Parts: sequence; C-alpha cells; structure tokens
Amino acid sequence: MNVPVYSVAGAQKGTIQLTPKLTCHVRVDVIRRAVLAERSQLRQPYGADPKAGQRTSAHYHGRRGIRYSMMNRETARLPRIHGRVGHMAMTARFVPQATKGRKAHPPVPRSFKEKINKKERRFALCAAFSASTKKEIVLKRGHKADAVKSFPLILEDGFAALKTVKETKKLLVLLGLQDELARVAVTKTRAGKGKIRGRRKITRKGPIVVVHEDKGIGRGVANLAGFDIVNVHEIRVEDLAPGGDAGRMAIFTESAIKELERIAH
Repeated sequence: MNVPVYSVAGAQKGTIQLTPKLTCHVRVDVIRRAVLAERSQLRQPYGADPKAGQRTSAHYHGRRGIRYSMMNRETARLPRIHGRVGHMAMTARFVPQATKGRKAHPPVPRSFKEKINKKERRFALCAAFSASTKKEIVLKRGHKADAVKSFPLILEDGFAALKTVKETKKLLVLLGLQDELARVAVTKTRAGKGKIRGRRKITRKGPIVVVHEDKGIGRGVANLAGFDIVNVHEIRVEDLAPGGDAGRMAIFTESAIKELERIAH
C-alpha cells in the first residue's frame, strides 16, 4: 500500500510503502481486548493491610481457671490489653467492635491486571493502525476529514520541529483538517455531579500525532483541543483506538512510520 508523504508546506514530496503487516484485517474484538488489558495496568490495587488492627499485645482473658480471668466480672469477655492502670485498664482491642480493632470485612488486596500475549497485543496494534488507514472507518468514528487526501497523514520529519500552534494549525489547514479543528474545538458541559468534581467540560477526541523524536512539536500541539502527541516507542493500542473504538485519525512523521514497521515485525 503506497501512501503519500507531505512536506511542511503541505505539498506531496513522495510516497512510502506500508507493509502488509500494518494493513492487516481489522479485528475489533482483539483491539478491545488489548485496550482492556492496557487499562487494567493503570488501575491501582487497593485493600487493607492484612495485619491492620492486629498489631497489639491484647489477649483473651475469658477462660476459667486462669490468672486475671474475667469470669463473673460483669465485663464483656474480649481480647484486652493486660496491665493497664486506671480508667483505661484492660482496654479491648483486636476485635471489630473494639476501638482501634480490625475491620470486620476489609477489601481483599488484589491485582486488577489482565494479561495479554505479546503477539496478540502486537496484532491489535497493527489492526488499530490498519483501521486508521481506512477512510470509511475514520469518518464513521466521527472525524470531519472529507477534505483529507490520504489516511494516515504522513509528514516529513521537519514536522516534528514546528514549535508554535500557529505554524501547526496553518499546516493542518493546508492538509484539509479545517473541519476537524472546528469539530474538536467545541466543548460540552457535563451533565450531573461531575461538574463539581473536576470534570466540568467534555472534549472530543481529535487526531493523534505520532513522532519518532519530539523537536518542538509537543508545544505546537499542546494547546490544540482534542489532539494528543505520543512517541512511537510508547504508542499503545488505546492511542489509536480510544475506548476500544478503532478508526482514530493519525498523523505520523516519516521516521515514526518506519519505526512502527520495525516494532510490528
């Protein structure tokens, strides 16, 4: 599959051949499985310390025939701290109903990580990339890219050196992304209590910019709503298929696409 390569002036300067590995069949089920596995890696395990509330010298005094037995003392027979004096004498500990006691049913510490085979994840990455090369899938996902001539957009390495939003916007308009820029600029106020919990606005997912080396484009894309930038060595399946929905519009530098081919093989 031949894809045009564009210069920073917006003109075509050549083509690049994509290997069949990168243009494989789009398997939505494998992509979603890989996205769930990646998300599970980000979830932090939680739970109680197994010894919480049990680090105490308190012991049971309720048996008969032992020293300091609590039989017939009109006091609950619970594990108590031995040897205290005054109103805190023989304070109950350890049991759930006691002050500073253990939890009755604490959450059990466990890991949420889901495993996925390396080859399966690599195939999911190639399938997600393949979906980004198909115009009908990209448009179906909601991107306004009718004026874009090729998918994915591949630019010369000079694109990674653009340092201002003004320069980046100018190039994106030349490449036919003016409608997409207008689409992602629209924000929506969230319904419900999320407004008071730091999630007031909902923004739309725009294109993903993939580079081999950031020479300034990080600043050129930082303030473009909906745009994300990632190094090709750190690219995940969810970067190309947010939420498990394949077909995100992608912008690659020429060296990044070559490196992705090496990673895919």
